[in-house]
Amino acid sequence: RYISVTGVQTCALPICDGLLTGYFAPEYEARREPDEISSAPVRPRPEDLTAGQPYLTRAEIERTPGPALAFMKPEDLFFLQIQGSGYLDFPDGSRSRAAYAADNGQPFTGIAKPMAAKGMLPPGATSGDRIRAWLAEHRGPEAQAVTDLNARYIFFKLEPDDGGHPKGAAGVPLPEGRSGAVDPSQHDYGEPLWIVADAGALDGAATGYRRLVMALDTGGAIRGPVRVDLYIGRGEAAGTEAGRIKHPLRLYRLVPKT
Repeated sequence: RYISVTGVQTCALPICDGLLTGYFAPEYEARREPDEISSAPVRPRPEDLTAGQPYLTRAEIERTPGPALAFMKPEDLFFLQIQGSGYLDFPDGSRSRAAYAADNGQPFTGIAKPMAAKGMLPPGATSGDRIRAWLAEHRGPEAQAVTDLNARYIFFKLEPDDGGHPKGAAGVPLPEGRSGAVDPSQHDYGEPLWIVADAGALDGAATGYRRLVMALDTGGAIRGPVRVDLYIGRGEAAGTEAGRIKHPLRLYRLVPKT
């Protein structure tokens, strides 16, 4: 049915380069009570937060006491917030889904470029697993100073784990490898898109991605008409792949033949 293909335009050319990245549903260890390592609180939505209004920054929130749903390693919580949702494994064998509840209305700032600029990571070695490893090795004030660069903060609610995949902004579970987060001001949810993304910039990256995806989600860093965040799936392997996706993107919008 969708046989007419149009390039998504940002300039005079039929197709313009954009960016493909990846995300996943992480599975992390968590605790009901804090300990020396799992010290970062998973916070619920504050009662005084108003949707659409700027709230406290990440640094201000993390230095303010408040209620907690669980406790995690600081670097794990930081990546859980980047992904927007995930799954928490507790020592008693139970598992909960940490679902997005709200955000603080602050802009998202990636930490990869500042880390590379300061020599914390080599150029081209700024994948998600490299960043997370550095944060773990420098846990404490040094890592805190880096994560504070990203003022955006996500609050969560805990739900039962149904064994499936999380729901995106479109309200349906995300098919792994076949759904993407887009800018909703540029695309409609449910819109079919063909992605062509070759020559990844990060070490260990897959050669390329050429496939049909559905626009089913969004994210704070996903802005512009030629910008897609590809949902890879759940767990560690998905996280490794997602963290290595930084590919130039050509994007085609599939529209019904008239």
